[in-house]
Amino acid sequence: MENNRSQNGGGAHPAPAPIKISSLNCIDLSNPDIQQTVSSLKQACLDCGFFYVVNHGISQEFMDEVFAQSKRFFQLPLNAKMKLLRNEKHRGYTPILDELLDPENQKHVGDYKEGYYIGVEVPEDDPDAEKPFYGPNVWPSEGSFVTFLLQQIMLLDILPGWRQTMGKFHHEALEVAKSVARIIALALDLNADFFDKPEMLGKPIATLRLLHYGGQISDPSNGLYGAGAHSDYGLITLLTTDDVMGLQICKDKDAKPQIWEFVAPLKGAFIVNLGDMLERWSNCIFKSTLHRVLGNGQDRYSIAYFVEPSHDCLVECLPTCKSEINPPKFPPIKCATYLSQRYRDTHADLNVYSEHQT
Repeated sequence: MENNRSQNGGGAHPAPAPIKISSLNCIDLSNPDIQQTVSSLKQACLDCGFFYVVNHGISQEFMDEVFAQSKRFFQLPLNAKMKLLRNEKHRGYTPILDELLDPENQKHVGDYKEGYYIGVEVPEDDPDAEKPFYGPNVWPSEGSFVTFLLQQIMLLDILPGWRQTMGKFHHEALEVAKSVARIIALALDLNADFFDKPEMLGKPIATLRLLHYGGQISDPSNGLYGAGAHSDYGLITLLTTDDVMGLQICKDKDAKPQIWEFVAPLKGAFIVNLGDMLERWSNCIFKSTLHRVLGNGQDRYSIAYFVEPSHDCLVECLPTCKSEINPPKFPPIKCATYLSQRYRDTHADLNVYSEHQT
């Protein structure tokens, strides 16, 4: 009947295309049947590289508090947030258009999102602080931000407990990531503790990123996106979102045309996706999947937790993923080398902001 009405005119507009929702496996970390869990995760990794994780041990009450604190930060005036602009270690605030993830389709206009990076806290006097993705974090109560007008009022009234909340979430999310990595190891016929080694997740590059999409309406035909199409760089990403739809995945990046499906938010769950390093490790048995974010005019908040191995980890084909007839498809590469290049490729040069302020 709806088709008949649109075809027969009378001034009626065609019905909008139905929204396609992706069906994802749900991994329950409290399931005592580990074989069932491994089987479900492996199928998800072979199918699309995305899955939900539930019963992960982080309470809903605490998740709600993290989102509330994130929202409080993004509600600060732009000039206050710019006092915390990300540094060369990728710690701190990233303004709208700072990141350009899909230059081929975004026509040199960056992502319509703002973010805030928080990494593993390493004191300045620690030798590891010299490494590209280690060092002290940039916090709203420290550095040049302290001198900002009305700083004390903002800290007392808007951001009480902000650093403690984010530090606790960073720690708890890492434990969830390690639990997921153990299941991935079993799915690749490795020992469960394979990724627990010191050179892997024993000293990881684990980065929490708060994200806010400010209500712009995306227009793919004109290259305008909340976040352009991309695959993540590392081992895995944990994502938790509010209830606003926006994330899309493309299961087959080589399809013409590409088919995009929305991933529905699931309260209390993490949406987990595989990164490019795991694709290299697994010799393309498990693949990282293209994803993007479309804005629909509503403010949207999400929190991504990017999990990579240590700086010095050599990412090379796993022993269970190669054979004489299936040799390694990628040369070995150091984690820090790979990540540094990917960040340089997708983020604006910091000199742009210095020149603008001058």
